[in-house]
Amino acid sequence: MKTQVAIIGAGPSGLLLGQLLHRQGIDNVIVERRSGEYVLSRIRAGVLEQGMVNLLREAGVDQRMDEEGLPHDGFELVFDNRRVRVALDELTSGSKVMVYGQTEVTRDLMEARAAAGATTLYEAENVQPHDLESDSPYLTFEHNGETVRLECDYIAGCDGYHGVSRQAIPQERIKEFEKVYPFGWLGLLSDTPPVSDELIYASHKRGFSLCSMRSATRSRYYLQVPLGEKVEDWSDERFWQELKRRLPDDVAAKLVTGPSIEKSIAPLRSYVVEPMQYGRLFLVGDAAHIVPPTGAKGLNLAASDVNTLYRLMMKVYQEGRTDLIERYSQTCLKRIWKAERFSWWMTSMLHNFSDQEDFNSRMQLAELDYVTSSKAGLTTIAENYVGLPYEPLE
Repeated sequence: MKTQVAIIGAGPSGLLLGQLLHRQGIDNVIVERRSGEYVLSRIRAGVLEQGMVNLLREAGVDQRMDEEGLPHDGFELVFDNRRVRVALDELTSGSKVMVYGQTEVTRDLMEARAAAGATTLYEAENVQPHDLESDSPYLTFEHNGETVRLECDYIAGCDGYHGVSRQAIPQERIKEFEKVYPFGWLGLLSDTPPVSDELIYASHKRGFSLCSMRSATRSRYYLQVPLGEKVEDWSDERFWQELKRRLPDDVAAKLVTGPSIEKSIAPLRSYVVEPMQYGRLFLVGDAAHIVPPTGAKGLNLAASDVNTLYRLMMKVYQEGRTDLIERYSQTCLKRIWKAERFSWWMTSMLHNFSDQEDFNSRMQLAELDYVTSSKAGLTTIAENYVGLPYEPLE
């Protein structure tokens, strides 16, 4: 088999890159080790930055998002018995976010790719990139019992933190940066109406909580829990009771509870690898970086990588501009580190790091009090939350 761009991973970043390239006449093949049903079953983020919304429109997959997505022009911060609204549109000259689940984004992209007749090979085993520093890289993998060689010009590694793409880069050629937080998020999904029309980020002495949603009838809630907690120890009743304790009384009184559709615990960590390129292999999304979910940046950061690589490939194939290839990593990383900073800052400011009142807890309260009492502080939050501008290649 031959193609121009081989894409490893059929999650939203791989599918979005493939769709954008296809619309520009750049041939691509996606190789995914899981089944399509498995990919769709993954419960992930649901807050899309303005930039990602624009990119989905450019990819031609915005119809259902516009029909079913929930545009949000603000969210609430709750702390010290105070509720402060961050007016995103007013503070950013009209920018908003869109609440639309990652599962739905993935479904839309899958359907668009199928309609276009583009090739996606699911359940591909033993995927391996080869000759990455040559002019003729290729992939080998097993599909339907046969060994396949996929020759290409470039490879996009969109296969996540545990994927083969980053592992294909010699360890001495990369540097890894990591911070592990001493807690995780216990998430619960339920077919209940959201407690609020907007997201609520709540800092409490018992721990952080987040009230989010996927639609007008489906809610997503999170609780900060210690590392080592087990999902099976958290009944639905225990979860709802603890959530109510961490919310203001007037919010807790409106909370509609119900049976969970899904419960899971995600550890929180920050991770970046530099550089994000090795020869003709480009790392995209979680293959290169992880952020705590507090700033709603994970999927959105992957989209900004996609935007950079997509525009780079257009320069290569439409203008013959191979001189920009070496700029991929530094262009992506400039924005990535700003998003890492915002996610780290929000996590550090809103979570409980100790059962005791200490210097850190006083600093958190002072920080929250300052940024929510200052238009400059609120603007900083809003600008980062809706998403900083995509970095230009040149």
